[in-house]
Amino acid sequence: MCGSQLHALPEAVQRVARFLQDAGHPHAPRMLDGAARTAQEAADQLGILVGQVAKSVIFKRKPEGTHVLVVAAGDRRVDEKKVAALAGKIGRADAEFVKAQTGFSIGGVSPVAHAHPPLVLIDRSLQRFDVLWAAAGHPHAVFALNLAQLQALTQAPVVDIAEAAQEAVLT
Repeated sequence: MCGSQLHALPEAVQRVARFLQDAGHPHAPRMLDGAARTAQEAADQLGILVGQVAKSVIFKRKPEGTHVLVVAAGDRRVDEKKVAALAGKIGRADAEFVKAQTGFSIGGVSPVAHAHPPLVLIDRSLQRFDVLWAAAGHPHAVFALNLAQLQALTQAPVVDIAEAAQEAVLT
């Protein structure tokens, strides 16, 4: 991504683009025509399965007040008890806390380039996909990666932190 293209992006997306570029990541952020504030919106915009969206979920770590970033497949719910077992006591994070800790607004939280370093956990359900898409700092920005790249960029372990998948029962 050249300098003039980078400056045309929102500031938070520029931060993610610089991080990815500095890390040698092969895929720059991509601006979408419509919003991708939810995993379903992102999947619809990209024409992919909702599970391929590597969604960022933020929790507030108690009592320190730092943040925990959970990266999970868009089609899975995060099991807060499993996260707490690995991260310690956690609570819900409101929009103000998310913005202060990450530098991103809800709906555009990237798994990289946070304002303050988080504790990061990656859910193993992402292993099902060769290509993942993550938010790039803005509700209209995403970037492509795979699980190995996500691990390398975040230096995070892959663990079991999602609720069990609800499989359809055929009769």
